[in-house]
Amino acid sequence: MTAHTFRDRRRRAVNRLMLALTGVCAVLTVVPLVLIFGYLLREGASSIDLAFLTHTPKPTGETGGGMANGIVGTLEMVGLAALIGLPVAIGAGMYLAESTGSRFATAVRFTADVLNGVPSIVTGIFVYLLVVVPTGGFSALAGSIALATMLVPMVTRTTEEMVRLVPREMLEGGLALGLPRWRTMLGIVLPAARGGIITGALVGIARIAGETAPLLFTALGNQFWQLDPRHPTAALPLQIFSYAISPYDDWHRQAWAGALLLILLVLTLSLGARLVFGRPERRA
Repeated sequence: MTAHTFRDRRRRAVNRLMLALTGVCAVLTVVPLVLIFGYLLREGASSIDLAFLTHTPKPTGETGGGMANGIVGTLEMVGLAALIGLPVAIGAGMYLAESTGSRFATAVRFTADVLNGVPSIVTGIFVYLLVVVPTGGFSALAGSIALATMLVPMVTRTTEEMVRLVPREMLEGGLALGLPRWRTMLGIVLPAARGGIITGALVGIARIAGETAPLLFTALGNQFWQLDPRHPTAALPLQIFSYAISPYDDWHRQAWAGALLLILLVLTLSLGARLVFGRPERRA
């Protein structure tokens, strides 16, 4: 009886220790984000005003101006990248989830894993040779293709995992009703995995929204308004990079404000989507 009690106490002690360790790991995961966000708030919040959001950059050496063209350019390129990349990535992820034993699926999965580890600057150089050189100029479209190239492997692997989490009985039930396999996947399995796929897509979009290196070789940047995707276009990461390495204090101030605005856009998008798409799951 005494030995049994000792074992129970030991199990409880080990359980508390492991729970405490996991709690510490969770805190260590969140702390860097809180510190970064807090520092950006301190350095950049005071510089975000109406002029910053609505004006284009001033000529070199002059104070004032804003990053309105960079904000619009970022939204344009990220939106185009999502339109190009998400359908391909979601379709590829569903294929991988349903073709686990196929050699071709194994090759696609391996390729996606390799692409996830490719440095973004390499992707930029690749798209520069593939798009910029043949077309004879930098453009927002080339930047969007570079960002989409980075987005596809991330969302592909996430979609595969989310589809695999859907109970197999749902697919079998649809097939038993006489539905074609493709319609069962699109009409039953995909909606069931929607929350996880959207979360993965948002993580991917958040990743590409802050990329600078691929855009240096593709979109190049622009000090003026440019909404035509066939021409060089401004982007927040490009302007933040350019301002951060400049010798002007006013540009440094705007670089902090741009970095804060960029992370606020990502957080707003992520939190908004979780609130909208997470309600059905919480109710269930």
